[in-house]
Amino acid sequence: MPTSAPSSKAIIPFVSVANMMRLVHHIGIEPLLVQLTDAIEADFRRWPLFDKVARVPSHSLEGVIELMPTSDGEVYGFKYVNGHPKNTAKGLQTVTAFGLLADVATGYPVLLSEMTLLTALRTAATSALAARYLAPKDARTMALIGNGAQAEFQALAMRSVVGIDHVKLYDIDPKATDKARRNLEAMGMVVTACASAQAAIEGAEIITTCTADKQYATILTDNMVGAGVHINAIGGDSPGKTELHPDILKRADTFVEYPPQTRIEGEIQQMEPDYPVTELWQVICGSVPGRKERSQITLFDSVGFAIEDFSALRHIRAQIVGTDFYQELDMIADPDDPRDLFGMLQRASSREERCIARVIK
Repeated sequence: MPTSAPSSKAIIPFVSVANMMRLVHHIGIEPLLVQLTDAIEADFRRWPLFDKVARVPSHSLEGVIELMPTSDGEVYGFKYVNGHPKNTAKGLQTVTAFGLLADVATGYPVLLSEMTLLTALRTAATSALAARYLAPKDARTMALIGNGAQAEFQALAMRSVVGIDHVKLYDIDPKATDKARRNLEAMGMVVTACASAQAAIEGAEIITTCTADKQYATILTDNMVGAGVHINAIGGDSPGKTELHPDILKRADTFVEYPPQTRIEGEIQQMEPDYPVTELWQVICGSVPGRKERSQITLFDSVGFAIEDFSALRHIRAQIVGTDFYQELDMIADPDDPRDLFGMLQRASSREERCIARVIK
């Protein structure tokens, strides 16, 4: 007899926004940031195993929509993500995302998850991972320029992974700075709200720029940046979108995720095609040095790469096992005979007719 309900092969775990928030609070935001940092580091250590391709973008005047795929040969993953800086004026998020993992051997999905929250977490974890290897070891003060949706995650990741205990905030919108100050002070962090980017970076060993405007911009000029700092530039992540004056890059040793993508989207899009960069995974694996001396200026030109999303999804998949932090979705057609998809459809019609008949009686 044909079965009336889908088998377990058709059911895919789905982590909604509500369940992601439950999971974050269950683990704790800072412990989870440390876990994600370690998960991303573990995958960077096996970087050569992954399929690597620059993300596939669809640009418009309003923003960009992107697809970010990768695979380690056993599991395939992708993220759908947008970036629309004007959305906040409409009461909408600048960035929204969802992601999927699938079994390479069968092509069947094994996880579907929201990634608006998870992207904020993994972006902060990636920043902290870079700082773990590139920032001065005694760094305690962080300047955070751009105080939007990503700000608090960045500060908490730097505290939990690197040991930052003081964050100096600046944004062209004082309301954004006030929001970030309130949220971070509630998390027990020492916060200074600043009236300018210059004031924010004074005394900071780590400088994070995290702005959203889709345009060539100069958030930091060369005269603002002293020796011995680590710059974490995460706002420039699209063609025509930058934050740093090119003269800063001439003084800095620049580290990137995937050069073919970063040369299109990152700060280094301003430089010549042969501008020298070091891939972060090589530093993590110990094949090339990171920070070599105290006076060195290190720059992590981060645009976000698919392997980081893969790592985050892989970690969330492991964390939900044996919990109720997910829902089961009937996503995959599951005919009794794999070759008889049409028959499954027709039997569904017959079942519906029998149900209607029973209701009429």
